[in-house]
Amino acid sequence: MRMVSAAALTLIALCAGPAGAEDLKAFKLTIDGVAVDIDPGESTTITLPGGKQSKVTLERNDFATFSGDSFSFVHPSGISVTKTDLGENITQYLMASALGTIVVVQEYGKMNPVSLNQLMLQEMTRESVQAGAELTQQPTTRKLADGKELTGIRAEVKTRTDTAHFEIVGFGLADQGLLFITRVAGEDAATEQPLIDKFWESLKLKM
Repeated sequence: MRMVSAAALTLIALCAGPAGAEDLKAFKLTIDGVAVDIDPGESTTITLPGGKQSKVTLERNDFATFSGDSFSFVHPSGISVTKTDLGENITQYLMASALGTIVVVQEYGKMNPVSLNQLMLQEMTRESVQAGAELTQQPTTRKLADGKELTGIRAEVKTRTDTAHFEIVGFGLADQGLLFITRVAGEDAATEQPLIDKFWESLKLKM
């Protein structure tokens, strides 16, 4: 059984273009067949077929909905969600903030993963505990807006200088299920907890 590991950040270096080349934009906006490159927050004027000029502005919404095969949730649009195939019919989705707060969703296509809560916690906290951190935990239940209940563990890993809060809960049927993992550092809780709260408030299951 493959366990969750810390997501690796890969820096992709892009070669600079020739002198005088325009910067590449993140989006391409097309209106009536006329395309223009544009970044969020920018405005530009385009000439439509027939000669009419129109001013367009591209703005990013504060939040977006991400959907997997059997779940969906709302997240800040500035934070992306990455998808990884772990093999053995397990797909992992990871959302990570700049401060290291993480939300992980694992989809299991051939088994009910609810019993993996304890094992997952051990894997995620092993290095800290081996280095002397104190681990405390207690059973927890999450009730979603549609009434479905998730069961699992709420835990705290505490060192002399740092504290991290974990929640690992799952939902499953006979041969499929979902595992949800959140982690937030104690010193970041004031600013990062709203991200976690938004996830739980908006989480919907399709099973």
